[in-house]
Amino acid sequence: MARTLSSAELEVISNWNDVPEFSSEREEAAYWGKHQVDVRLMESSVVKSSASSESVTITLRMDPRMLARVKRLARSRYLNYQSMIKQWLSERLEEEVSKYTSQKQ
Repeated sequence: MARTLSSAELEVISNWNDVPEFSSEREEAAYWGKHQVDVRLMESSVVKSSASSESVTITLRMDPRMLARVKRLARSRYLNYQSMIKQWLSERLEEEVSKYTSQKQ
């Protein structure tokens, strides 16, 4: 079994263009086992809304095991887990809106 690299040993990706296209999940997992995204790149990639200075607090119930996995993943990427969840939601929302608008045309 291959040993897990520490965050200090991971190659830092500072440009999304440096991330290759993957032919399988296994290949992608192997890649991310040796690389990590620079914090500044991740933060700059969060989609900003026109009202980005406004924020509403919500309550979201989730399975404790799922939350633990999300926190662990966020920590490995040096991100706040709430920010990572917001980023994921923002990315998925853009995908769904894009899909919806293309279907209407």
